[in-house]
Amino acid sequence: MAPLSLSNPVGRITIRPDLGAGLTSFDVMHRGAWTPVFRSVDPETEHHFDLSNILLVPFSGRVSGGGFAFDGAFHSLEPNMPAERYPIHGSGFSAAWTVVETSGDAVTLSLDGAGPGPFRYDASMTYRLDDAMLVMELTVTNKAAVALPYGLGFHPWFVRDRDTRLTAHADRVWLEQDDHLPRAVEPVSEHPDLDFTRSGELPRAWVNNWFDGWDRKARIEWPDRGLAVLVEPSELLDQYVLYSPSGDADFFCFEPVSHPVDAFNLPEGPVSHGMVKLEPGGRIQASARFIAQPL
Repeated sequence: MAPLSLSNPVGRITIRPDLGAGLTSFDVMHRGAWTPVFRSVDPETEHHFDLSNILLVPFSGRVSGGGFAFDGAFHSLEPNMPAERYPIHGSGFSAAWTVVETSGDAVTLSLDGAGPGPFRYDASMTYRLDDAMLVMELTVTNKAAVALPYGLGFHPWFVRDRDTRLTAHADRVWLEQDDHLPRAVEPVSEHPDLDFTRSGELPRAWVNNWFDGWDRKARIEWPDRGLAVLVEPSELLDQYVLYSPSGDADFFCFEPVSHPVDAFNLPEGPVSHGMVKLEPGGRIQASARFIAQPL
């Protein structure tokens, strides 16, 4: 299926329904030219992690232990990406979605999701442009015969340049092991390089951390470009992931999510860490607004 475009005079996106309903661009008209907010990639790319945004459903992050125990049963999960040791990011990002409806300002897609493991679900995704604001709305319904823990999230790759700055207050930060699973959780105040209560530059070294106690407000600024974007997710997405391989990278990921990595296997279980127990037929919904504006 060919890429699908949505645009207005000041905002535009390109969607790949066949590649997880992901994006290959989100640009805004700024200073008389189209300017990328999310990284712009080859619209014909065939790799899910080479996109500008992917959808995290029915969970976010990696899952250890070959699966998870829930309600007295163990559910096996197999790795779902060739280069990954653990299953990662569910199955929505790697499936072909169906275009349900298009209009002048919105596109809605659907997915009959199967896997990984016991997950069976229906998902609906709407991208909407309102001037220079991109709105994402994702809904999932549990179609499995048993209750399961579900989570949602959005995984955009933002442009990163030499002076990119981030403001995103959080109380705690999850630290990772070498295999990218959680090692410990500590107050953000103990890690000044990861404390974005006030506007700060991104770390110059590798960063791949999860933050909770977030007030669901973030601001990304590109002073050289005179551009900023506000990130405002719905109530479910009260945590975020920050990822960038180095200060030389031309991107970083700021991901509003509902739960930390491997929430399935953390002490007290997945529901205590933000996942939602859905009975058969149960549904959850999450959304986020990305509002571009001049500095």
